[in-house]
Amino acid sequence: MAGHGPGGRSTPLRVDAQRNLEHVLRAAREVFGELGYGAPMEDVARRARVGVGTVYRRFPSKDVLVRRIAEEETARLTAQARTALGQEDDPWSALSRFLRTSVASGAGRLLPPGILRVSAPEGVAEARVPQQRMAPGADGPSADLRVVAQRGVPEGERGTADAPEAVPAAEETAGAQALLEVVGRLVERARTAGELRSDVTVADVLLVIATGAPSLPDPGHQQAASARLLEILLEGLRSRPAR
Repeated sequence: MAGHGPGGRSTPLRVDAQRNLEHVLRAAREVFGELGYGAPMEDVARRARVGVGTVYRRFPSKDVLVRRIAEEETARLTAQARTALGQEDDPWSALSRFLRTSVASGAGRLLPPGILRVSAPEGVAEARVPQQRMAPGADGPSADLRVVAQRGVPEGERGTADAPEAVPAAEETAGAQALLEVVGRLVERARTAGELRSDVTVADVLLVIATGAPSLPDPGHQQAASARLLEILLEGLRSRPAR
């Protein structure tokens, strides 16, 4: 395990501890991607084939593990969006490339729940992406794009500021804002070029990413269903000349 030596310096993980950490992170991506962030830590431990105590030794609370996964997936999507923006001259090609790449990676299912809030018409309850279910009492405010608020979490399960895998709120917000900014540029370019419907927002694009990869038991069926669904969603996003 990573520890703190004199002066607070981190020591390297042992080989077996590093291997367990990798197993836990892989399992957490799979479990949260399939069941949402409301899935219990026991499911993550079972998928990783380690004891739940091993998970909690590295991630002192579920909040800390959720923040770690959400931060990594947000960074991955941001990199994919920047690649599409930098390598595709055509605005629609850039946006559609980003959507295809991000849906194929499955990263959208692991975005911070707060970033996936969708504005609903007046009088209609706010929409939430179904994959991002939260545990009761863990849903924090979306204003600062926090992944999971500390309030509502039992005192004994709260992560500490110096926990090895804790992610400060400022870093979470910066990561989310970076994603929103680059996706906003993709959306604005496509809209200005007349290729994207004028009412489509960044939130709509993120919603496509989060829902465009259905979870099916057969990998072949899932890939085909995802490709078909994305084609339908892309057609729905495109601007059509007035008749």
